[in-house]
Amino acid sequence: MIGAAAAFWALASTLLFFLVPGLETYPRLLVFHECVGLTMMACALLLLRTHRFDRFKPALRWLLIGLIAIPVGYFVGHQFAFIALGEPMRMVGHQQISLIPILFTVLVGGIALNYFATRETLAKEATARSEAQRLAVEAQLRLLRAQLDPHMLFNSLANVRSLVREDVNRAELMIDQLIVYLRSALAASQTESVALSREFAQLRAYLDIMALRMGPRLSYRLELPAELERAEVPPMLLQPLVENAIKHGLEPKVGHGSIEVVARAMPAGIEIRVSDSGLGLPADEDDVPTARPANTSYGLQHVRDRLRVLYGSAARLSLERREPTGVCAVVFIPT
Repeated sequence: MIGAAAAFWALASTLLFFLVPGLETYPRLLVFHECVGLTMMACALLLLRTHRFDRFKPALRWLLIGLIAIPVGYFVGHQFAFIALGEPMRMVGHQQISLIPILFTVLVGGIALNYFATRETLAKEATARSEAQRLAVEAQLRLLRAQLDPHMLFNSLANVRSLVREDVNRAELMIDQLIVYLRSALAASQTESVALSREFAQLRAYLDIMALRMGPRLSYRLELPAELERAEVPPMLLQPLVENAIKHGLEPKVGHGSIEVVARAMPAGIEIRVSDSGLGLPADEDDVPTARPANTSYGLQHVRDRLRVLYGSAARLSLERREPTGVCAVVFIPT
């Protein structure tokens, strides 16, 4: 910011030097403009940090700041210029007081403050848009949980009902895992980030329930290095990927299937791979969400949206084919 302001006032001093020949030598004019401009900017920033004008509308707030910063910058900046040049202090630096340099400084100072006001407005609008996107994605997350949890809960309770008579131990185990899963899901819905260890604990509870329901048709493996256990991630980020893998890859498949969730540290962040040995992608299908059926792409698009809103372009979600069958969803989270 200081470099840009210095370049701006250097340009202004050059323009004044050619518009009003004989006013000052160019080096001397440059020193005065740099001192005036930087003092003006410092005064404006100081007034902004006091928050005394925050109650006013943006246009009026910057007008009041300009009414103070421009004259203060003009007269105080001249004194700094005299000190820099080793000259005795006086009101202005020109040998003959002229309205042209004063009006020129007011005009250029007003342009500079207008630039800062515009940049502040654009920054606030960008922040508001980002916050709106974040809230929209979080609302989608709650909607997704509202759609998926009852379906899973009803199916799990139906399984428990049948297991109570056939295998009491398995019924108790499913109830325990269901309690863990629902408790984790409830806690995750009330926070913006969770430790990766908690995210994996919720996945383990969910996969234990699915393994009890599917029996020998499903096996799974979770791998989380100790150094990543405390890493913060968005809550329930991986859940849609695991559900997609089971619902669209493993459940329709005849015979045994497996799913793996592996996290590893990368130089620029964390990579999490959700791999399954299910049916895989059709031969003519890629990982573009719009190319997939709506019922399978919603979870993928939801994860992509959350990553984009929370981390920007540095985060990503991609799909890879596995051989001979299966899909691997790769999530990268920057640190």
